Amino acid sequence: MLTEAQRLQMLMPPTGPVDLVLDTDAYNEIDDQFAIAYALHAGEKIRLKALYAAPFFNERSSGPADGMERSYQKIHKLLRLADRDVPVLRGSREYLPGEQTWTE
Repeated sequence: MLTEAQRLQMLMPPTGPVDLVLDTDAYNEIDDQFAIAYALHAGEKIRLKALYAAPFFNERSSGPADGMERSYQKIHKLLRLADRDVPVLRGSREYLPGEQTWTE
């Protein structure tokens, strides 16, 4: 259990670079592409550790798995355009059945 001092310390803004893992449905809307571009060009503020492709389902995809795969491919395209090498991982191919669902 955290002490009060530890909790307060964790609420303090960082004083140096922040490690970042970004979970993104980059193919879905342009805001995620802006987030990736910012993370790639934030200089000493952010150390981008990995990008995860997130599922989505709307008129741009045939289902969550397709949306995730399209985002995975879009992330790779953005990294090629930026000439950057960051680990990219596929995310979930489906949604959890409900907010109270836990997996082991």
